Formats: sequence, C-alpha cells, structure tokens
Amino acid sequence: MKPETKKLRYFLYARKSSESEDRQIQSIDDQTNRLKKMAIDLDLNIKKIYTESKSAKKPNNRPIFDEMLQRIEDGEADGILCWQINRLSRNPIDSGKLSWLLQRNIIKSIQTIDRQYLPDDNVLIFSVESGSANQFILDLSKNTKRGMLSKYEKGWQTGVSPTGYLNDKDNKIIISDPERFNLVRKMWDLMLTGNYTVTQIMDKANNEWGFRTRKTKRMGGKEITKSLLYKIFTSLFYTGVIHNNGVQFEGQHEKMVTIEEFDRVQILLGRKGKPRPKTHDFAFTSSIRCGVCGCFYTAEDKKKVLRKTGKIKEYTYYHCTRRTEKIKCNQRKNVAVKDLEILIEKEIEKYTILPEFLAWALEGLNQKNDKEIEDRSKIYEMQHKGVSETQKELDELTKMRYRQLIDDEAFIKEKNQLQSKLNQLKEKLRETETRADKWLELTEKTFNFATYARKAFIAAKGKEGLELKKEILMSLGKTPIMLNGKLTIEPNEWFQPIINQYPALEKEYKRLEPAKMGVGNAKNGAIDSIRTRWLRDLESNQD
Repeated sequence: MKPETKKLRYFLYARKSSESEDRQIQSIDDQTNRLKKMAIDLDLNIKKIYTESKSAKKPNNRPIFDEMLQRIEDGEADGILCWQINRLSRNPIDSGKLSWLLQRNIIKSIQTIDRQYLPDDNVLIFSVESGSANQFILDLSKNTKRGMLSKYEKGWQTGVSPTGYLNDKDNKIIISDPERFNLVRKMWDLMLTGNYTVTQIMDKANNEWGFRTRKTKRMGGKEITKSLLYKIFTSLFYTGVIHNNGVQFEGQHEKMVTIEEFDRVQILLGRKGKPRPKTHDFAFTSSIRCGVCGCFYTAEDKKKVLRKTGKIKEYTYYHCTRRTEKIKCNQRKNVAVKDLEILIEKEIEKYTILPEFLAWALEGLNQKNDKEIEDRSKIYEMQHKGVSETQKELDELTKMRYRQLIDDEAFIKEKNQLQSKLNQLKEKLRETETRADKWLELTEKTFNFATYARKAFIAAKGKEGLELKKEILMSLGKTPIMLNGKLTIEPNEWFQPIINQYPALEKEYKRLEPAKMGVGNAKNGAIDSIRTRWLRDLESNQD
C-alpha cells in the first residue's frame, strides 16, 4: 500500500488597499467568501483566515502578512490561498521572499483563483507573475505623476482646494467658493491694514461673521483656526501660483490677492516671503548651457527684507538647473544678472565695428550684389534647362512602361534614379532663386548688428528690452556656454571677417588721427588702403 499523503495546511489571505492600485479589486469580504467556496471545492485545509487593509507597494508595511509568513516558516502551515498573486506582493522585496520560501519547499503551495504555484515549477513563472504586479505599480506611479504634471502645466492644482475655493468635480478644476471667497478676501484686507493680529482676525471671522469651514463627509463645518489662517496668509495659491515638487506654475483659478499684497502680509507676519515664478522677467533662461553637465541655466529672484524700511529688495541670479543624473555638476555658484550682462557685453564687443566700416561694407556689398544677380541669371538658366530635360526623360520612361517596352523592375530602378536627380536639380534651382537676396539681407543685418548691437544691448530696458537682449545674445552664434564664471560663444560663420581681419584694421584706422597725420593726401591714401583691404576681406569671405 502507498503511504497516505499528508494534507497541506493553508492560510487564507485577503488584502485590499484604499489606494488607487486596488480600486478595481474585489472587497475583502468578496475575496474571503469566494476563496472559502474554492477551498471547499478543492478540499483545502484552511487553518486561519488573514485579512489586511494595507498597501503592498512597500516592504515591511503589512504586519499581518509578515506574521503569516513567520508562522509558515515555523511550520504551522504549508501554503497560502489568495485571490491573485498581486494580493501577496507588489514590491520586489516581498516577491523575492515568497519566491525563496517556495523554492526551499517551506511554502509548498500558493493557490490563487486561477492557478497554483508549486516548488517544482520553473521559478521564471512566479518571477514573471510577481514582477508584473510590481511593474503595474511602477507604471501606475509614472502615469499618475505624468497626469498630475499635465494638469499643473495647464494651470490647475490637484487635491482638495484651499479655503475660499471649491473643487468642480464635473470639469475637474478649481472654482471660487461663492459662500466663502469674499469673506477670506476680507481677512486679507484686515491683515493688510496692519491694525489686526491673526488672533483678532480669527475672533472677528468666527464670532462676528459666523465663518465656518466647508463641510465634507468626514470633516469641516467648524470655526476657522489660527493655524488655518496662517496657512492662508502664507500660501501663494491665493496670488494665482500653484506648486508641484518645488516647481511653480501660473494657475488658472481666480486670484484673490496681488503679489504686492502678498508681500506686504509676509512683512507683517515677520516672514521674508516666498519665491515666485517670474520667467517673463528673465532674459536669458534656456539660452545658456552649463559647460559641465550641459543643462540650461535658469534664473530666480532672491529676496531680502530691509530692516530699516521694511521694503523687499530683489536680486536676480542665474544658475545651472543640474537636471541630469548622468553627470555630477560642480557649477553651484550663482551668477548675478548684472555680472552676466557684463560678460555678454564683452562678447558682443568682440564683433563690434565702427560706423565708418559699416558704410564701406554696405557700399561694397551692394556692388558685389549687382554682379551676383548677373551670375545668378546665367546659372538659373542652365539649371532650369537641366530640370526640364530630366522631367522629359521621366515622362518618356513612363510612356515606355505604359507600352510595356520595359518590365517593372527596370522601370522602378530607372524611375528612382531620375526622380532623385530631378529633386536635386530642383533644390539647387530654389537655392539659386533666393541666393543673392538672402546673401545681401544677411550681410546687411550682420554689419548693422556689429555696429549697433552693443549700444542696443546696454540701452535695452523693460520687458521689450529683455527680449531684445536675448535676441542679441542668440544672434552671436551657437548656444553660449558658462563654465567657472566665464562665458564663451562659438560665433556664427558670417562674423569671421570681423573676428579675423577687423581688429588690426580698426587699430590702424584709429592711429590716423588729425593730430598725428594731418589732413593731407597721405592720410587719405592710408584710409583708402584700409577700406580696400576691408572690402577685399569681405569678398574673400563670401567666396
């Protein structure tokens, strides 16, 4: 006779979390009832039923689960009965422990609603199933964060709305609370007078106005507290700003107070205030890259409350965003906006020319442009003829295919070659059509820029001035690089004659002062020589 096989002892485990990971999972009672029926159908010996309302995303977060495994290791049971494998674990630590106990035959069976996991099974099966549960949590977290970030970027805060506002559940936005919005604004008005303390405002709101917080299912409907008032008076949300992980966005909800009013309240509360996004006031954000990590430089305002006057003074600084983990960036020094503008001004100065050289350049360029137009007409005529002939060959080839004089393979091969040739010729034709006009426009802009850009950069003021400063900086060349407090720019190629030939010519021209040379033919001849060499250099560069 065969020896009687010992019947396995099971712990029934049912779990459900209130978090989003388990919103579609059956309730604990539903799981338990279904698993009890399954145990009867499969004739399983259930020693104890464990239920738990905890998330399985993190290890060491479920005391009942840990107790169950310990009792299995102590030999009190041989297996686990659960709804699905993701009820046991959604993290790699707990999944690894279960897999190890299963491989060592300490857990002899994990029975779910649709399959059984045994020690003799390929470990890959259990690893894939538990890994899928873990990956679900990772994907859920990423998608949730992505959705929240998208909402912030659109100007809407997530979560429960602050006092004075309501969550519009239908449109998923935040709207003004018609019952409390004006009363909360009244609290700000009292605070702005400087004649009321937070405690006095609290007493007035509760006892005179009858203010009560918004009633929800679990809380609310109570008097406003001092801590809630401090939270209101120090929240940038009321100025139209929303936060997400230290990043600030411009909100779409109705603003209750202005930035100036908010700053005034911070002073009255003895606070320095909080930083606010003013990207429209920063000229060079996303225009300069770090020489170490390659990330863009950004700007922020540092604030200081002057003790004597109580006024807030702002200082603007630029610094590397350090938004990469691949390279450890050591560029932590802030660059004041004034110092940065001096560095940019020095770069512009490298490409600055005297007005006299501008006049000579434009005169020479216009003369050269006349010749360019004449040459262009001849080239255009030849290129147009090439396009016509190639198009004719392509048409003839198509007729041959219609008449079945060539097969598909030969037709396709020849057609592709002719089509490629035709496209190249048309591209060259387009370049010729606009070459002279573009060349003249570009060179005129270049030398006008070289003459007046530095003065324009220094004189630029206000919002339009900030935009002009950025435009001037980006016109110099490739993205500027900041390294150890020094700014470098690889210039555009059309600045080459200024970089290479101009400095020596300017130096020579400045020596021709009336006090040294007089006003005779010698000086005129020397200036003509400089002019000739300047135009020759420009023509050489264009060629």
